[in-house]
Amino acid sequence: MAELRAFRVLNCEKRRNYKFDIAAVGCNGVQSENATVHITVVDVNEYAPQFLQPAYVSTVDEGRLYEEVVRVEASDRDCTPKFGDVCKYEILTADQPFIIDNEGAIRNTEPLDYERSHNYILSVVAYDCGMKQSAPAMVTVKVNRVCAPGWRGVPERVDYAAGVGSQPLLPSARLDLCDAPCILRNVRATLTLATDHIGKGCDRDTYGVRSQRKLCGASRDSVDLLPTPGPTTSWTAALSRDEGREADEIFEFDGVDSAAIVPNDVLEHSLAQKFTVGVWVKHRPRPRQDPHVKEHILCAADDHKMNRHHYALFIRNCRLILLLRRDFSEGDPNIFRAAEWRWKIGQVCDDKWHHFAVQVDFPRVNLYVDGEEWRSDEKNPEVIDDWPLHPAKGVNTTLVVGACWQGSENKTKHHFRGYLAGLSVLVGRNEKPEVLSCLRRCQEGIHVPPMDLLQPGTQLLTNSDMTEVRIDGDNRTNVETLLRRIGYSNTRRFPTPGRRNFRLDTTIVCEGSESTPLPVPTVQSYVTVLPPPRPGITVNGTGYVAREYADFRLGVRVFPDARVTAGTAARLDACAVSVYPSLNPDHESLGLPGDALLAFHDISARVDRDGVVLSGADSPYNYQQLIRLIMYTNRKPAYYLDRVFKLTCSELSGRFASNEYVQTLAVIHPKEKTTVPPHTTPGEPPIARIVEPAPGHAQLSPHHADLTEEYATAALREGSRTISGTGGSHAVTIVAAACIGFLLLMAVVGAARVRGAAKRRRSAGDELAAETEMAWDDSALAITVNPMDRLTEHDQHHQSQRDEDVDDSGSSDSEDGSFRDDDLDSSDCENDCDLSNGRHRRHNSPHDLEWDHRDV
Repeated sequence: MAELRAFRVLNCEKRRNYKFDIAAVGCNGVQSENATVHITVVDVNEYAPQFLQPAYVSTVDEGRLYEEVVRVEASDRDCTPKFGDVCKYEILTADQPFIIDNEGAIRNTEPLDYERSHNYILSVVAYDCGMKQSAPAMVTVKVNRVCAPGWRGVPERVDYAAGVGSQPLLPSARLDLCDAPCILRNVRATLTLATDHIGKGCDRDTYGVRSQRKLCGASRDSVDLLPTPGPTTSWTAALSRDEGREADEIFEFDGVDSAAIVPNDVLEHSLAQKFTVGVWVKHRPRPRQDPHVKEHILCAADDHKMNRHHYALFIRNCRLILLLRRDFSEGDPNIFRAAEWRWKIGQVCDDKWHHFAVQVDFPRVNLYVDGEEWRSDEKNPEVIDDWPLHPAKGVNTTLVVGACWQGSENKTKHHFRGYLAGLSVLVGRNEKPEVLSCLRRCQEGIHVPPMDLLQPGTQLLTNSDMTEVRIDGDNRTNVETLLRRIGYSNTRRFPTPGRRNFRLDTTIVCEGSESTPLPVPTVQSYVTVLPPPRPGITVNGTGYVAREYADFRLGVRVFPDARVTAGTAARLDACAVSVYPSLNPDHESLGLPGDALLAFHDISARVDRDGVVLSGADSPYNYQQLIRLIMYTNRKPAYYLDRVFKLTCSELSGRFASNEYVQTLAVIHPKEKTTVPPHTTPGEPPIARIVEPAPGHAQLSPHHADLTEEYATAALREGSRTISGTGGSHAVTIVAAACIGFLLLMAVVGAARVRGAAKRRRSAGDELAAETEMAWDDSALAITVNPMDRLTEHDQHHQSQRDEDVDDSGSSDSEDGSFRDDDLDSSDCENDCDLSNGRHRRHNSPHDLEWDHRDV
């Protein structure tokens, strides 16, 4: 056997294959035939790829996408394809707008922007097929700025804080035409602010609907049919509503069963010849909806038996329709009269907030959309005539918001699907057009520059909502100056925080190329309204006030020194005074002087047994003055120890509330007078004293309790009496002992008269037992009697004294017994025991204690 060995280390990279012949030689020198040997050296991945260049540099223009920005290349010294070929390239630098393929070609994934970055530095590595990584190579991509007409210096974001006034949107904007061969003829720049996503289309809800109506000078007689739910406005409690309180309250109607039945005492159901209905509506059509489906915003229909709709405001097939059926008594019942007005307008179904107001001065009917009168024509609105309603006995109407009542089925139908807010009805007059315009006016919008900056040849136009401004001019410098002075303003003290996008569109027209304007990219940015600091509303004062009976009967100021403080520009919209438990209307009342509200025109008051609610946008000082005038009257103050009232104030419909201030009114009860017991002679028997049940309040005096006879009788039936023995107990003991001693002496000395002594002993024994039962001891004697018996006997005690005979012997003492209620025990009273009969005298009652003076 022969062994083939290498006498030096083989290297695949130097030589991979070897070929040679070998022959065997015998000991006799004979050589065999040659044999060919092939040797292949197996490769080992001992080398990493290497880039042909340590660094790569490329230059590109901004705003373009390239198929290949730069190509990198690496090689590997290993001898086999498995370890010697480069199979992958990778960019190690993260978050860059570039990718690289397996061939080493780098391209950009988005147009590059010189303003964002002038150059990009990338770290690139290569991998062989054995995944051995190379050392990184640096690739630098330089961005050339390519001049294109457009606006420069536009901020990415504008922050706005409440109370700063107007904040410029484009303070450093300039229009760069890049030296284009253009003789400027006209520049049109249009700036648009988006506010549709805020509240009811914009930040207009500084106060609630009711307060906003007062600020706009609306009629006080207008009735709000969608108020905030409360103790007296409970018909909206079941509706879904926006409770975020960032803006005015919004009610959602699902189109299935959402509806609010308005109580009959809220609004007179019979509308006059002149009235106004106003409402905020956000509505969109249902998919594949039947065009005949009605969605009622407001409807008055028969309450039972029939389904006649007397008047209604509803939407059908994206038309706003007013139904107004005249009563049979309003003219000739045989004459057709206008009964239905159908307006076809796009605002009904665009899923945006709009304010609709219908002004009726029959037969004239006008529609106002977003504060502007709708221009009618011959076909719009479509007017439908109908007969007047026929008379029906015993049939009333039911007023519903968000649906219509079906009297024959006793349920609601034709439900509205969408959002409603601020539904109000003014009967007997029409609202002024300027009031309707004020109600929907936005508190935020674009602030235009002063008109004195306009130069000849330049125009500045805005829309009614102040959300769009357009500048037209042939002077680029003047257009830039005007645009820099355009700002965003929000006059709300507490604006709704969030983002408002704005967009700048520009059109440039050059001389000779009017049909092909110079393209200018649209600029987009946004305003961020920062959350306002929460206001500090504080209510304080003297929390404890004590008054006499007479003061409460005449009336006591609940908050005599209350102080309401808030910010410098604060305007409260409500203050509520609550009392628990509720007032007893028989003898308690809470209210304001008759002329108190005359000096505060913006504040209205609602008083009931649960308290007082003041509402309306006004200053904290005016609310403070009115709160101090609130009076509490109690004609029976003896019933109470104190009364507790709670006061809270708020603004922006309760979005910001004060602390809860607690005021206690205490009743000063007069102290009870002490009665001296009458003088008793030594010969008089001891006097038993009746202890009256004490009242519920320690300081209550029966002389000041203004009670009726029936009330006193009822209190006596619930009370109890306790009699306790006092005085003379030692004298009784001595008398009893003397009697016993005398009996014993008579038993010893009367031995001669055995029969008579025995008889006397038996008689004495009986008398001794009686004497012993009547004896007084040192412990308290308590006897409970029926209070009704005492009440009856009290009125007839003189007659009882003459007629009653206590003992057949006629030797009983009939002295008057004096009973006093000095030591009253309040624990014996279950109710308020403020009794007027503080002292009772009883004479020879069957319950009185007596002495037998017969000889022993």
